[in-house]
Amino acid sequence: MGWIDITQPLNQNIATWSGDTKFRYETVATKEQTGSVNVGMLQMSLHSGTHMDAPFHFDNDGCTFEHLDLERCIGKVVVVECLDNDFIEVTHVRGKLTGVKAVFFKTKAIANAHIFPEEVPTLTLETVAYLKECGIQLIGVDVPSVDKVASKELPIHHALAKSDIYIVENLLLEYIKAGRYDMIVLPLLIEGADGSPVRAVIKEEQ
Repeated sequence: MGWIDITQPLNQNIATWSGDTKFRYETVATKEQTGSVNVGMLQMSLHSGTHMDAPFHFDNDGCTFEHLDLERCIGKVVVVECLDNDFIEVTHVRGKLTGVKAVFFKTKAIANAHIFPEEVPTLTLETVAYLKECGIQLIGVDVPSVDKVASKELPIHHALAKSDIYIVENLLLEYIKAGRYDMIVLPLLIEGADGSPVRAVIKEEQ
């Protein structure tokens, strides 16, 4: 099996945070107008669809995307199923992290990328500490945040940053089975940015 795209498609129906910039794509010049090419324009929040957070998103002293390490974004990942749980516990990942640098958490069976969830499951602080202990460098979730929707303190964002673990949100894992994969999750190089869309793909480990 080849590479599997686990990126939410960006379109006008994609769910966004309340008050955030909604996704919009428009062809602002047509081939008929220019005589040679179509030209598009994009407007969106950097946290629409599948995206990565930079620490600056939740910490004024945190680094932005030009300072992130792309080596973290390519390598071995394990997909862990923890469906219908309010919290992602150490028991969900214990014994599953040997030989990988990243873990993706599948928390729902149906994606519904056009519906913003009322609430999301989150990691516990104990889970974050365990991930650090196991050498995990990047985590991904299939929901818009690693913290509760109404949280202002964002304890899990801060704990992950303190543990030097990168955060990817809104992965599309609906049809992905638990197991080990190769991954490529590349953000755009947007200088000074707090977030970036990513194109995330995985392939069954050979």
